[in-house]
Amino acid sequence: MSERAAPFHCPYCGDEDLRPNEQGHGAWECAACSRAFQLKFLGLLSRGLRRQDSGGDEI
Repeated sequence: MSERAAPFHCPYCGDEDLRPNEQGHGAWECAACSRAFQLKFLGLLSRGLRRQDSGGDEI
């Protein structure tokens, strides 16, 4: 497994001044807006692997 991936910007204000938070794995804090948030990988979506070649737009 590789090192943990770091977010590039805050999901609330868009600033890039992020630091790991003391709450643990996946927890980050934004120095610009003083918010803390946690990222969690849920898994891969099986529908993302299928491709519809029917010519129509399916949503």
